[in-house]
Formats: sequence, C-alpha cells, structure tokens
Amino acid sequence: MGLCWSSSSDSLSTTTPSSTGNISSVGAYKSSNNTTTTGTSTGSNISSVFSAGSGDDVYPEGQILPIPNLRIFSLAELRASTRNFKSENVLGEGGFGKVFKGWLEEKVPGKQSNGTVIAVKKLNSESFQGYEEWQCEVNFLGRISHPNLVKLLGYCLEGDDLLLVYEFMQKGSLENHLFRKGSSVQPLSWEIRLRIAIGAAKGLAFLHASEKQVIYRDFKASNILLDASYNAKISDFGLAKLGPSASQSHITTRVMGTQGYAAPEYVATGHLYVKSDVYGFGVVLAEILTGLHALDPNRPSGQHNLTEWIKPHLFERRKLRSIIDPRLEGKYPFKSVFRVAHLALKCLGPEPKDRPSMKEVVEALELIEAANEKPLERRTTRTSTSVGHQQGHYRREHLSSFRPRQMEPRAR
Repeated sequence: MGLCWSSSSDSLSTTTPSSTGNISSVGAYKSSNNTTTTGTSTGSNISSVFSAGSGDDVYPEGQILPIPNLRIFSLAELRASTRNFKSENVLGEGGFGKVFKGWLEEKVPGKQSNGTVIAVKKLNSESFQGYEEWQCEVNFLGRISHPNLVKLLGYCLEGDDLLLVYEFMQKGSLENHLFRKGSSVQPLSWEIRLRIAIGAAKGLAFLHASEKQVIYRDFKASNILLDASYNAKISDFGLAKLGPSASQSHITTRVMGTQGYAAPEYVATGHLYVKSDVYGFGVVLAEILTGLHALDPNRPSGQHNLTEWIKPHLFERRKLRSIIDPRLEGKYPFKSVFRVAHLALKCLGPEPKDRPSMKEVVEALELIEAANEKPLERRTTRTSTSVGHQQGHYRREHLSSFRPRQMEPRAR
C-alpha cells in the first residue's frame, strides 16, 4: 500500500509495533541518543533499495540519509505542546485524524529556553490504513531531506496512539489560498503562484530522480504546504510507492488517491507510472490558473471535471482569458500565463509517454519565471459567464470523501 524498505517487496510490513518504539522488521527503533536507526532483522541493505543516485546531481540541496534520523516524542510531551490536543489548535482534519498546532519548549541548561512551533498529526488508531500510512511516513520521510519536502521531525508510538511531528508551515496549504474566501486568506498573486508551482515541481523532480524512483501518487493542492515566504513543500507521503525496476515501465497496484487528480491510465488499469505524478501536477497547474477545484459537482453540467472542461481553452488565447481566476483581477502577464497553460496541457497528456518529465517541467517553469514579465492591468475586469465563478465556488469541497467505483478514496 505504501512505500516499503524491504528489498524483497514494496508492500509495508504489518508487524505490530510495540510501546518500546519498534515499527517493523525494517523500520526504526529507539536508540540511546533518542533518535531512530534502522532495524536489519531481514538482512536487507536498505540503502541499496533507495539511494540518491542521480538526484544529488540534479538537486544537490537534497539528500537521502542511509538510516532514519528522527526524534521519538513521548505522548506526554505532545499533549503538553498542543494543550491536550485542544480543539482551538486544530489545523486540519481528515479521515486519517487531526493535525494540531503545538509549541515545543527546548530547555538547555545554562541557556534561555527556546521554543519551536510544530504540527502534530494524531492518526486514527482504529484505521488500519492510518497505521500503514503512519509507518510509511516514518520509514520514508525520516530519511529524506529536500527544501521542497516537508520535514518530519519525529514520531510518537505509545499503546494505540500514533502521532507524527512535522515542521510548522505558517501559510497553510495551497488549497486554502486558492479556494477559500475571507479576510484571513488573501488571493495569491501570479508571481507567488508561479513560485509555488516551481517549488512543488522541484520536490516531485527530486523524488523521481532518485536511483529507485519514488512515485508520490497523491499530488494535489491540499498536500502542498507553504512557509512564511510562500515556499512550497510537499507533505503527506502515506501513499508513496517505490517505482518500477529498470526493466519495467510501471508497477501494478490497487488504485488509491484522490479522484480528479489520478492519471487516467492508473484509474483504468491500476498501472502506476512515474509520469502518473506528472498528470496530477498538470491538474494542480489547472487549479492555479483558474482558482477552481479539480472536481466540483456544483458547477454546471459538463464542467464538473476541471481538466476535461478546460483542455480546449488551454491552447487558445481568447478562450484561455475566459477561465483565468478572476481574483487575479487581470494582474498577470498573459504570455507567462499562456506558457503555463501550454505546459499544463502537456502534463495532462492521455498517455504517460507523451508527458514531460518533472525535471523538464521544472526547467520550463524556471524559464517562464526568468522572463520576468511584469503583470499587465486590464482597463476593465470582466467576469466571464462561461467560467461559472459563482460566489459559492470557493467553498472547500471534501470531494475525495466519496467512494468512486474505480478507485479507493484518500482522506484529506
């Protein structure tokens, strides 16, 4: 289901963890210095399964550690940091459980006490999928480091309580900024949208460039988090999979993810390609352009699925203007927008082989940004009736909560 560190299979171990900190036969265990190291009871060399490979050459700022390096928190520590998981501290909620904002006090003898803001994900212990995704996050994010991937600081495992501790992302998710209205959420400028797209693309490219390619499998706006400077970081690796071997083009797996973002070949056959992630990136580019959800049953007939609806608009300049997010108020360089739309169309290609690699996507977006075109303000701001940007359009819809016939839903 998730990412595996065993050399014999890419399915997660279902070994039941104990309160001492053991995760699985190839997971992490508590060492005397309160960090995690990797168990080797299977005799497999984990480094040979997943190593940086060419990734270090492409993105030298990222690295993949040979063993996890995580702090093990006590439940008491996390209760204190979140004020006993008080509802006022809830940052987000989904089928996996809740995410709380916390404050971690670091007391160093002889020095002034320092504090760190953290995000604590408290998973639903009754969900087997939640347990598997918890394992996957610990075993994977504990070893990987990149500026555009959210940093996992540690975990807690006590009895039935499963918790993950992440760095805190001040600006929340891209989804919140694109689709929510109100004084607390300001519309994103075109320059910031482009910067976010580049950051997220770099994160995916780093995963794909590793020697044993990693397929993220659930790329969507809600999984792109933003720091105080709107730098994008990909979060939530619970569905990540190790990619195909050199002799294979794809892996076959049970279809999971979020409807509207999953690539058509994956939904139809269960065949998962590295470039299945590229399709999901294309969907998010479409959302960035339009300010519209990938799926919205409240839109007029024929417009429920965003990508199916707007594809004909992406390569025609006149039609493209009619679907651009009205909250941009016409303040965008149209040539830049047109190039991004053209790139989105390539990413949404019906066949994996027709889509660009994420490395190529990064290069294309950086060239667009380097053009440094200044936004043009239109004399009048028109609202196209063809788009259907109704006032209620920006409501957040938990569209992945229903169960489509072809695929299993992923809770947000």
